[in-house]
Amino acid sequence: MTSLQNFSWVRWLLTVSLMLVSCSRPAFFTGIGTGGKYLEAKGEITSKRGGNIDKAIVNLETVVRDDPTYRDSLTLLGRAYYKRERYGDAKLILQRALAVDKDDEIAWIALGISQLRLGENEKGLEATQGGLTLFSKVSTGGYRGYKYWDRAGKVRITFRRAVIEVRKGLEEKENVIRSVENLFAAIDEEEFNLRLESSRDRDHELNGLNSN
Repeated sequence: MTSLQNFSWVRWLLTVSLMLVSCSRPAFFTGIGTGGKYLEAKGEITSKRGGNIDKAIVNLETVVRDDPTYRDSLTLLGRAYYKRERYGDAKLILQRALAVDKDDEIAWIALGISQLRLGENEKGLEATQGGLTLFSKVSTGGYRGYKYWDRAGKVRITFRRAVIEVRKGLEEKENVIRSVENLFAAIDEEEFNLRLESSRDRDHELNGLNSN
């Protein structure tokens, strides 16, 4: 598929998304299929070993076509486009994500580095700074539903490095981009580990109940 075809597809997807926001499907329509596709795509995008991003894109395009307000599916799709170096598509989808939730810190940061990749340097730096500011306010205990978020402090360390690079300005543009990509990797790893931990805790509880 050519860049022009990709761009046209995203334009169409955004148009459909806008219509569906005002006329969403009943819950039983989106139900398990939507949730399953979302979780599978999230696993591919946040995989430490590098997941199947093309598969994630297909799943997320289906999710946002059915329900564009489903969790952070628009933001995840934008991140997937970014990983595939489809920066123009990432920008469009992330702008849509922010139209749905203007306080989505991940969408702001991802939009910022997408714009930097596109050469929209001033806007990109501003969006990145804004997103990091939002992230600093919410990245505490309870973030993303995890009581013990970032106990080891790895996310906090990569966040501080990103802030330092952003403060240096556009002269360090490549370092800004790299530091933010490292921040996303740290966030993804932390969430993966906490999901695994939660799963083990649930299994332990179930085993305890079964043994009684």
